[in-house]
Amino acid sequence: MSEFFVGQAAWLLLAVTATSIGVLAWGADRLVDGASGLAAGFGVPKVVVAATVVSLGTTSPECAVSVIAAWSGEPGLALGNAIGSVVTDTGLIFGLGCLLATLPADRKLLNRQGWFQAGSAVVLALLCYGSLIASGPSAVLGRGAGLLLTALLVAYLYLSVRWSRRDRGLVDVAGDLSTGQSIPGDSTAPVGRMLAMLALGLLVVVCCSQVLVLAVSELAVQAGISKLVIAGTLVALGTSLPELVVGLSAVRKGHPEILVGTVIGADVLNVLFVVGASALAAPLPLLETGAELPALLFYLHLPVMLLMLGWFRFCVGRAGQSGRFSRWMGGPLLAAWVFYVAVQAWLGAAV
Repeated sequence: MSEFFVGQAAWLLLAVTATSIGVLAWGADRLVDGASGLAAGFGVPKVVVAATVVSLGTTSPECAVSVIAAWSGEPGLALGNAIGSVVTDTGLIFGLGCLLATLPADRKLLNRQGWFQAGSAVVLALLCYGSLIASGPSAVLGRGAGLLLTALLVAYLYLSVRWSRRDRGLVDVAGDLSTGQSIPGDSTAPVGRMLAMLALGLLVVVCCSQVLVLAVSELAVQAGISKLVIAGTLVALGTSLPELVVGLSAVRKGHPEILVGTVIGADVLNVLFVVGASALAAPLPLLETGAELPALLFYLHLPVMLLMLGWFRFCVGRAGQSGRFSRWMGGPLLAAWVFYVAVQAWLGAAV
């Protein structure tokens, strides 16, 4: 599909961009409606549906791209895609969401799914730095590491389903645990209809996101912007565009807990699903993550990811006492994301 956009007139690219944005918004609305209705139909918190079903759908294309990249001998794309998405999800999406709205924080749910979020990132960092210390220039994230990450993914999905079943009775009696409010009236809507709406929303959001990124990237090339800058900014943002659109739509439609769940679930799956599957497909050499900037993984990507998730855990601890995230908590995350993108753009322009 990418070849179609190369050399196209600017007016056509702008028209595609505008149309994609409009269709994206429509698809995100359908996805949010389907997720909230599915949660009500099954009697589970919406944050759990967002952290599993929605996140699995939005990260599946990233997994496919990363696995193909690993097979094609481009480990930098596989690792950079996954870690950059974690940074964008946490810094841009959650940070911006915090600043725009008061996000709910159920300490029990955020600790269960949230510890997988932080723990998976720590495991990935230990594997990468451990391989660097042990093997030096030949450091690699091998199939053994991929198997470990995949096993943790299975455990995450299994425990999420188990926790959902345990919480179902509590939600039936007390309402949605993520907000403390009663289940809305759409709990009587057919589950099949909600599943179809969620699937349609996922398909539209994922496909339109890819089209939008390709069109905007070609516009940037025609404007003379460096391809390295495009890769470090537009493409990195584009991989998390489905989560961004879904999160903002959820806040607008009064389901902010879906934004929280989507960010947590996407972070977990980007590490365990995307990196795990990529490492199983082919060993990932860690010092070849970029042709011109080979050590960027260790000096920028991993440290920023760990700092962001550490701040997120601090916010969870503070927010759990009041049941909501304070808006000031989003500022440092958004600033860290801007720094992350700016450094990549600066380094790309300097090469």
